[in-house]
Amino acid sequence: MDTTQALADRFEEHRGHLRAVAYRMLGSLAEAEDAVQETWLKLSRTDAEAIGNLGGWLTTVTGRVCLDLLRSRGARREEPIDDRFDTYIPDPELRPLSGLDPEQEILHADSVGLALLVVLENLGPDERLAFVLHDMFAVPLEDIAPIVERTPAATRQLASRARRRVRGAEPAADPDLGRQKQVLDAFLAASRTGDFEALVSLLHPEVTLRVDSGTLVRGAAASRVLQGARAVAEQALLFARFAPSARMVLVNGALGFVNQPEAGPASVVAVTVADGRITGMYILSDPERLARLDLDGLTG
Repeated sequence: MDTTQALADRFEEHRGHLRAVAYRMLGSLAEAEDAVQETWLKLSRTDAEAIGNLGGWLTTVTGRVCLDLLRSRGARREEPIDDRFDTYIPDPELRPLSGLDPEQEILHADSVGLALLVVLENLGPDERLAFVLHDMFAVPLEDIAPIVERTPAATRQLASRARRRVRGAEPAADPDLGRQKQVLDAFLAASRTGDFEALVSLLHPEVTLRVDSGTLVRGAAASRVLQGARAVAEQALLFARFAPSARMVLVNGALGFVNQPEAGPASVVAVTVADGRITGMYILSDPERLARLDLDGLTG
């Protein structure tokens, strides 16, 4: 029992890191937790004393578990049901704006933006694994190659291709929360008053809006992708009735907001800000997925 507990304690030291790996790989909070649990089960069935670098072993095992999940998910998504995949938004990580202590800030200092997770959704499973493990967590390519069943040279090409795709698609973002807040405050104020031209002025001319309403919502609130300041401003006015209930929160380390009227959570909005204007908006309004998010304790 003592040996098992000691191993469990060692595993817990790595849980946060493994969860970060799995979340970046899968974009799903629930699946990330499942992947970490599967990694623990694999460790518990292994001779841990024979593992020289436990952290490295756990990271690569988690990567392998996630790769299997991604490949299975990809097979399911090949079914041409609708345009759901084109509008899919990964699960957001939500935190309140206040009440965080320094240790919590350190834990979340490496938060990955929702916009980047959307880009990662467009990578193939092997590309995503190579990029996440190598570029985000500095796992040597020689350790990644056996997971994707390629030579180290081929794995390097895989990671390079993924890196080019990410750099070509990931929007620039201003990391300063103060400047983000200025833009979002102005956006919410313009939404509440219905000031269309003010909204347009706060949006980049090529701004992209992605709305993920799930598979069951139809009509004006259905999933969609829009581009261009005037088109996005028009969409923002359609949902202006939710603006009074908007509470600003941290969404994956950047400012966003939760629209939560009395009837229940309506949406979570992530925003990318650059040069004083909004370049990307990501709205999760899928009722089923919103119901699974922990919104307790979020305060504006």
